[in-house]
Amino acid sequence: MLEQTNVKTLDKVVVRFSGDSGDGMQLAGNIFTNISAGVGNQVSTFPDYPAEIRAPQGSLGGVSGFQVSVGQGVVTPGDQCDVLLAMNAAALKQNIKFLKQGGVVIVDIDSFKEADLKKAKFATDKPFEELGITPQRAQVVEVAVTTMTKAALEGTGLDPKSVLKCRNIFALGLVCWLFDRDLEGALRHLMTKFAKKPAVYEANAKVIRAGYDYGHNIHASVSTYRVETDNPRPGTYTDINGNTATAWGLIMASEKSGRPLFLGSYPITPATDILHELAKRKDLGVKAVQMEDEIAGVCSAIGASYAGNLAVTSTSGPGLALKGEGIGLAVMAELPLVVIDVQRGGPSTGLPTKTEQTDLLQALFGRNGESPVAVVAPASPTDCFTMAFEAARIALEHMTPVILLSDAFIGNGSSAWRVPDPDEFPEIRPNYLPADRCDGTWQPYERDERTKVRYWAIPGTEGATHRVGGLEKDYNTGAISNSPENHERMVYTRREKIARIADSIPALEVACEADADTLLVGWGGTYGHILTAARQLCDEGKKVAFAHFRYINPLPANTGEILSRYRRVIVAELNTGQFADYLQARFPEVKISRINKVQGQPFLVSEIVSRASHIMEEK
Repeated sequence: MLEQTNVKTLDKVVVRFSGDSGDGMQLAGNIFTNISAGVGNQVSTFPDYPAEIRAPQGSLGGVSGFQVSVGQGVVTPGDQCDVLLAMNAAALKQNIKFLKQGGVVIVDIDSFKEADLKKAKFATDKPFEELGITPQRAQVVEVAVTTMTKAALEGTGLDPKSVLKCRNIFALGLVCWLFDRDLEGALRHLMTKFAKKPAVYEANAKVIRAGYDYGHNIHASVSTYRVETDNPRPGTYTDINGNTATAWGLIMASEKSGRPLFLGSYPITPATDILHELAKRKDLGVKAVQMEDEIAGVCSAIGASYAGNLAVTSTSGPGLALKGEGIGLAVMAELPLVVIDVQRGGPSTGLPTKTEQTDLLQALFGRNGESPVAVVAPASPTDCFTMAFEAARIALEHMTPVILLSDAFIGNGSSAWRVPDPDEFPEIRPNYLPADRCDGTWQPYERDERTKVRYWAIPGTEGATHRVGGLEKDYNTGAISNSPENHERMVYTRREKIARIADSIPALEVACEADADTLLVGWGGTYGHILTAARQLCDEGKKVAFAHFRYINPLPANTGEILSRYRRVIVAELNTGQFADYLQARFPEVKISRINKVQGQPFLVSEIVSRASHIMEEK
């Protein structure tokens, strides 16, 4: 153990990496996250990308951030950070507001020259004073990162541009020292990252050691941290982001259903990584096709579904709008289809790299005609695996489109994940046409009257030749029908089919103080922030219960009974109140208050605590 002074022992700690969008903050943050997960820490991350494709270097608009919380009981990336790494003046100016009182600021002082300050719109040549960074506000560690990176790589033969790209790894080495992280884990990640570029790996390995050694040399002048670890359930753990977990959950569903996995998609931020991940999995029989547009993406998936595949299309909000008619076709044809919407700020192009929950009503109702679909929403990056599996299960067993509402926060964010055993997930049993009906007399809209699910005949099944399509079909014969009475019967049948999915999903559970008179409610990717806020409110003596929804349509069967228990229900969501309006319409007798945020940023726990406290104090 290295000699250290002024060591702070914490249950959890928050680090924020920030710099220009070309400074490699996401890579440095991801490596630190991975090695922290590897030593037994729980982790939660928030990659904060700039909205512009490539803002001017050193400008305020070009700052990229990556915040990670590591330690025990971690379920959010944290409201404020204990340590802020700022690679230039603009990064410091944009991110100092996130630093806790008395925290540590590490800056690359080489990037605080007059030109840098001008780009960052500082009014003086004293940036720390201008931002009010006093010794009481923060411990400032001025490190000549650029100079020392160049010195470490002198004589290696790397060109100047490649040398500068290593600055983030020097800073990572310093942060690893600060938290007593062994470099072996970081070196393994660097070796994987640069496996085809051994010279680049050697340079980064040299630089990360230089950053670590520099930290050891200044150990007497800055606080260091020891972070407590959990005793995790035995198993194989990895750091995984939500988009990757979504892709893997679909693969598990393919294995458990026996249906080959097909993805037809068009690249769109922040959902594109799902396409990237599945495109790598030809070894598992996955077919991933990049289509020419969003409409082609959903239509190719519908064709694959008719042919007997587990069919998926992935997108974000604008793409979900374009896919609307195609989803309606899948509703009318009663074909299984998984539609993944990684939500982002809107409308239109909006804020492509920022997070919101503003597509809920579009998912529920954004199609012409009476077009009901199932809607589910993962609660965390790791839960994306489970809910992708669930979306596929519901689609295949209930012959319906299912919309999976992820979001940019959990899609890009990551958590420590235990790789599940195969027997932890059930077999998926599609509603296949019974063998005794393959006699040439079967009609394609025959259904199980208990569930209202029509039977699925895979093309090529002898005695089950059939057609389905977008025109209304007769309930009994499957022939095109313009009968008003038949159309009404089919509309209600399709709706009832979705409603009966509630029989196969878990009941809604209540956490924290279940006997309180206030229920705090969330859905989807806000889980960690609202749970933490509920716990904090209870610790302050303000008793609240907490319920979180992952199944949106249909709602869990006991939803009405749960909501009716409480005198006050508070719904917190990253929109103007869409889920609150949905619940209020379904349960008009329940009094619902709202906590809303539409800034392209996740909640801060403090925001929920403050606003919930205010609502609870109202008469």
